[in-house]
Amino acid sequence: MLNKFPFFRQQDVMDCGATCLRMICKYYKRNISIHYIRQLTQTHKHGVNLLGISEAAEKLGFRTQGVRLTLEQLREIDLPCILHWRQNHFVVLYRVKKGNYYIADPAQGLRELTAKEFTDDWYAHKELHSGISLLLAPTPSFYEDDPDENLPVEGLRWTSMLQYFYRYRQLIVQLFFGLLVGTILQLITPFLTQSVVDIGINTEDIHFVYLVLIAQLMLFVGQTGVSFIRSWILLHISVRINIAVLTDMLIKLMKLPLSFFELKTHGDIMQRMADQQRIESFLTGSSLNTLFSFVNLFVFGFVLAYYNGTIFLIFAGATILYTGWILLFLKRRRVLDQKRFGISSDNQTVTVELIQSMQEIKLNNSEKQKRWIWETIQARLFKFKVASLALSQYQQAGAMAINQLKNILITFISAKAVIDGDLTLGGMMAVQYVVGMVNSPIEQLLTFIQQYQDAKISLERINEIFTQEDEEPLDRDWIQEIPKDRSLYLRNITFRYLGAGNEPVLRDINLDIPEGKTTALVGMSGSGKTTILKLIMRFYKAEKGEIFLGSTKLDQVSHRVWRAGCGMVMQDGFIFADTIENNIAVGEEFPDIERVRYAIRMANLEGFIEEQPFGLKTRIGTAGKGISQGQRQRLLIARAVYKDPQFILFDEATNALDARNERVIIDNLKEFFIGRTVVVVAHRLSTVSHADNIVVLDKGAIVEQGTHADLVKQKGEYYRLVKNQLELGN
Repeated sequence: MLNKFPFFRQQDVMDCGATCLRMICKYYKRNISIHYIRQLTQTHKHGVNLLGISEAAEKLGFRTQGVRLTLEQLREIDLPCILHWRQNHFVVLYRVKKGNYYIADPAQGLRELTAKEFTDDWYAHKELHSGISLLLAPTPSFYEDDPDENLPVEGLRWTSMLQYFYRYRQLIVQLFFGLLVGTILQLITPFLTQSVVDIGINTEDIHFVYLVLIAQLMLFVGQTGVSFIRSWILLHISVRINIAVLTDMLIKLMKLPLSFFELKTHGDIMQRMADQQRIESFLTGSSLNTLFSFVNLFVFGFVLAYYNGTIFLIFAGATILYTGWILLFLKRRRVLDQKRFGISSDNQTVTVELIQSMQEIKLNNSEKQKRWIWETIQARLFKFKVASLALSQYQQAGAMAINQLKNILITFISAKAVIDGDLTLGGMMAVQYVVGMVNSPIEQLLTFIQQYQDAKISLERINEIFTQEDEEPLDRDWIQEIPKDRSLYLRNITFRYLGAGNEPVLRDINLDIPEGKTTALVGMSGSGKTTILKLIMRFYKAEKGEIFLGSTKLDQVSHRVWRAGCGMVMQDGFIFADTIENNIAVGEEFPDIERVRYAIRMANLEGFIEEQPFGLKTRIGTAGKGISQGQRQRLLIARAVYKDPQFILFDEATNALDARNERVIIDNLKEFFIGRTVVVVAHRLSTVSHADNIVVLDKGAIVEQGTHADLVKQKGEYYRLVKNQLELGN
């Protein structure tokens, strides 16, 4: 029964909602890509809510209803439906029968639960005895083809992965030649063993025995040499291919729009890097080794059949039985592996949180509570290990029994053949050698099957990166220079962040940012100031409206060209594990020392650098000396100044500075700002009082504009913001 419902496994931790909707679409005979559904549900790094799933389902042609149901009411509804699970997950309920509940969990697989197991995870409020469900029913529009979601997106395939091997085809030919030579050398060994016994011992010819043993020694030397050479060639191929594959992946990552990285956690991206390495390991390790083993299996199988057909049939039958027994456990092992991943992930998260938050834990006397949470996860981990060990023992016991019975039976048949005169004693020893040689390939084949499943899952995850559209698609003509008119115009800009139910951050914004002038954006937190900067820098695309650079649409200008002309200091700017000099002149192998010194003076960093033991060559960042938040901001300002850009965008660039440093830097930057287009976001209004135009934002709308003096006279929103800071009185 469990296999009758279409199942897809979630690719990311936050993909459960989109994956549930994909399964229901497949149930109703439509195969829709996870990438398209993810867009419809507005999945972001914090996941998706039930409203987002509902809105996406209705866009696809479903009729939806979000309800809170009791267990009795749940039995009366039409299935499948989506359930809110454990208050932080989504699953599909697709059947209820005889008191059992069948769910498709995108994280763990198809599961059958008792009523108690089901309600423990579904009830949002135990005292209300009810849980949250999303009911879905297809409408006629669901079956109307929508070409947008069904377009095949070209991604990585096994054939494209194999193209990495093409440039090393000569080395691969050498590998196969080495394989052939090694197999021939191994093939001779059983015949030499037989000749020692049947000829050397029976005729009592010790010289013949010496000769054969010397031949075996030479074969061993040759076989070892071939094996060593083959290992070096394989290492050379695998390392080069691994570097090429990871480089191509990094190239692709760096071509993606910035919004992609806003929606993905570091763990998601790092997991895909690990997936890439797992695929490379599978292709260069498991695949080639299994291929070598198959050649040995094929050749020595013929040798076994040559010696005795009955023994060959026994071996073949036992091998089929052995393989079937192992494969019988694959599905259950896959389910356990998913559970292990989930529990281990929780364990790691809680452990890191315990270590990082020890100060808060002790300040709030919550040591015992937090330790109990950790101990609960350890109990779950122990139960998993018990179940995993039991499954492994069942699998190993059956496999060892089949293998041992096969060996005993082959020994008996070969011994009987010797007694009956159908096989010589040397032939029996040769048969035992051949059986040993073909046992190893069978074990490697089963490992290969498991690793292929892992690599296939990895390929699916990686394809999410390779199927993303580049930031600058090659089929578009991009303007490769910044227009002469460098004033910025925002026209009817509306924007909201991903997430169903989110209110617009900006509402119909119309704003002129004149060339060569300083424009300041002020307002309460959440009013949309930083969002305007990110839209100008093209982190995101506006939901409605356009941004113009003079008379040219900004989205027609090459991203690289635009960023080369902009210097931006963000609140969470990154400091690299490198020297101070390289952190200022990012991206330049040989920095211009005069420009570096000028940037240092503008950012008032002279004193800080003089204190360092190696001056500009002092390493800072994650691998070097720690720096304060104020020093970090001054370095970021110096980095922006070093670029010598035409456009300057500062997002709270001085909020961590003391009053003295802030005043010095503001005075320095007044000189630097001359002739440049500047946009400054600040909460400390003293930093924007000199601006040519101050724009006051409130709840995503512009409420006031003007100079500092004009706005103070109006005694409006700006006046209320600044009067406490600047002590303007009443």
